Amino acid sequence: MKLRQPTLSRVSRRKFLSAASLGAASALISGCTAAPIRGGTTPAVASSLMDRNRAINRNYASAYAAVVDEGYEVPAVPVTKIDKRYLRQIVPDPTGERPGTIVVDTADHFLYLVRSDGSAMRYGVGLGRAGFEWSGRAVVQWKRKRPTWTPPATMIAREPHLEKYSAANGGIAPGLNNPLGARALYIFQNGVDTLYRLHGTPEWQSIGKSVSSGCVRLINQDVMDLYDRVPNRTPILVM
Repeated sequence: MKLRQPTLSRVSRRKFLSAASLGAASALISGCTAAPIRGGTTPAVASSLMDRNRAINRNYASAYAAVVDEGYEVPAVPVTKIDKRYLRQIVPDPTGERPGTIVVDTADHFLYLVRSDGSAMRYGVGLGRAGFEWSGRAVVQWKRKRPTWTPPATMIAREPHLEKYSAANGGIAPGLNNPLGARALYIFQNGVDTLYRLHGTPEWQSIGKSVSSGCVRLINQDVMDLYDRVPNRTPILVM
């Protein structure tokens, strides 16, 4: 059944995508110009965002430094080699969704977590084939640290060599070679698994791009940050 394109509650899809593509947050992070005020953000809040993003910018090296997580090493990310648009930052909320909602903008490769003060935490994402196969409203049914990855039957049918990683064969254990990375958030709609995932990746080069496989991937340090900010049953809108 083909899903009908969802409608944002306070801004149209055109306005939402336009706001993202204008790169409002890039202006914030540079501190050179004032960003447009959107989603009800006041000038005072915008000024506060600029101050916070300057601090975040100074601390990117530590935010994306190597860490040991659940007994596994997460390599450092070379932040100077990544377009700053795709690094974690606070921006004026362009979505109009209620606080606590995750919004995935597949057109511009951004994921927003809406905050209560008219702002949103924005993360860059990479998308694979599966990242474009589902859209709509759903919830983060559950989430897992250091998940085991088991390819779905449809993927195994396309790529038979993955049979050795099937659920029957135990999947791929946590570690650097696990396609789900450090964290996975599992998306359900009306109690049914959509097979849509938000997950980590060590392949920072894929952020901001569309690659051959996978759902919505974030830098491992970013998916760890998102994981700690959202509980189970968090609402999600995928455009």
